[in-house]
Amino acid sequence: MNILGLSAFYHDSAAAILQNGKIIAAAQEERFTRIKNDPSFPQNAARFCLHYAGLSLSEVDAVVFYDKPLLKFERLLETYYAFAPKGWRSFVNAMPVWMKEKMFMKKLLKDELQQLQPGIKKLPRILFPEHHLSHAASAFYPSSYTEAAILTIDGVGEWATASICHGRNNQITLIKELRFPHSLGLLYSAFTYFLGFEVNEGEYKLMGLAPYGNPDAIEVQQYEQKITSELAAIAPDGSLWLNQQYFNYATGLEMVNNRLWKNLFGFERRNPDAPIEQQHCNLALAIQRVTEQVVLAMAAEAKRLTGSQNLCMAGGVALNCVANGKLLKTGLFQNLYIQPAAGDAGGALGAALAAYHIGFNQPRTFIAEEDFDAMQGAYLGPEFSELDIQQTARTFKLPFTRFDDVTQLAGRVAQLIAGGNAVGWFQGRMEYGPRALGNRSILGDARNPEMQKKLNLKIKYRESFRPFAPSVLEEDCNTYFELSSPSPYMLLVANVQNRFRNALPANYHQLLLKDKLYFIRSAIPAVTHIDFSARIQTVSKLTNPQYYQLLAAYKELTGFGVLVNTSFNVRGEPIVCTPDDAVRCFLNTEMDFLAMGNCLFGKKND
Repeated sequence: MNILGLSAFYHDSAAAILQNGKIIAAAQEERFTRIKNDPSFPQNAARFCLHYAGLSLSEVDAVVFYDKPLLKFERLLETYYAFAPKGWRSFVNAMPVWMKEKMFMKKLLKDELQQLQPGIKKLPRILFPEHHLSHAASAFYPSSYTEAAILTIDGVGEWATASICHGRNNQITLIKELRFPHSLGLLYSAFTYFLGFEVNEGEYKLMGLAPYGNPDAIEVQQYEQKITSELAAIAPDGSLWLNQQYFNYATGLEMVNNRLWKNLFGFERRNPDAPIEQQHCNLALAIQRVTEQVVLAMAAEAKRLTGSQNLCMAGGVALNCVANGKLLKTGLFQNLYIQPAAGDAGGALGAALAAYHIGFNQPRTFIAEEDFDAMQGAYLGPEFSELDIQQTARTFKLPFTRFDDVTQLAGRVAQLIAGGNAVGWFQGRMEYGPRALGNRSILGDARNPEMQKKLNLKIKYRESFRPFAPSVLEEDCNTYFELSSPSPYMLLVANVQNRFRNALPANYHQLLLKDKLYFIRSAIPAVTHIDFSARIQTVSKLTNPQYYQLLAAYKELTGFGVLVNTSFNVRGEPIVCTPDDAVRCFLNTEMDFLAMGNCLFGKKND
């Protein structure tokens, strides 16, 4: 049975293909069009998935869209009615699009599918699971658990903004849900907006900014108190009620009422181009703490309702790896699994899995005991041959050195990284989800105190406060970090071990942001965030043998099995997909070397 899953028309469109329940391929549309978070129908991603699976559209049994448009339309109408006459302008703007396109989603999808295979006589069935079921399925079915509690948290689907489900074998049962307009995801996005970042794209910047808040400052405690007394009433089960006087997202064109927020917090919304001040850092810390409180309460409620020792998570809030790390540390669940493409892109995969197991009642085939999950390391996108790579080199007139095997290449790249060079690492299949996991990565020396600054300012062209993640050999993780569990998808934050830390000066929290930023905090400063934390990727020999070999070569050379790993792109662009994308990024930045396949490209005669 062949099933094509799709997510589209909101942000971060994607496609995924299953064959008899096995995940064959999955990719985001942005990687092909080079438009960040591209919301359009995933023509390129769907075409890739079909091609990789060796299928024509006529061989697909069902196409599954990740939510129910009519339910979403019902929510839109009821919301405008409830808030009338407020929101009239937004209503007038939204209705033509809904009436012309989204009300007739099945026809729109059929028209788009016709373009995938012109002349096809009979299209596959089109199915519409609910949004949060798609999220729940994306987390539970690829996991290794026969039974688990499932927690999904995001902005909003149709009506649901969070849900608790119970997964058993091939079935998922909804137990409880939180409904719009009350939403942890939208609350966090409101602070993303107020602090000058872009909604649906800048939430991870807000998370990265939070540790620059002064944890001992009375201002942080005051902000938290204002959030929980004025903006959000939080119940013991983690459900929350948002005071809609302060928010405009339900019917307006902005996230918040700027005047009321200024009165509440004592400063204006930050202009995106304005400098970041300590008050912004402190407010970021306050909302991060509130978010963690809610996530932990929801997880405890999921435990209470299901009695399970296993928890699966998805939805955009599940990408808050700081909250995830604190949840793991509580020991509330014995096992925690988070879908690597937890946001809307992962809805494409979840929709396909929900249709296969629930709609068609197909049994699960469990993975081998030594494998972490069925996601294959999230390496589910396109891959390119050495012929493709060498053709790109000829097109760009770019000289390269070819190595006979991966061992030789790994040894040479390890030397270059140890010498202070930033190296693009382009290997195998592209990652599915927001993180580069060692196939489309830029790598550097975690010990080098200048590496974070170099990567941020000269290669990534992004905000200097943004942290970088470490990739570490799976078996060495606990040597460097306070983490004993695998973290293959960079979705858990833990602290650097005490023995690697440097003592902070007495006046540390009174320093300016830039002075805090460049204080050398540990023996691996390039991956140690300001609060001694790190967003960790553990690398397994089974899942990514090439990347593992590079880390092993670097450890043999330096004694450290840790590298800086950041996504292969610059600010505002998606992660690179093709060899052409990689070379353009390499040539347009101050990256020093590029390793693609068995070929090493440099900018100097070396």
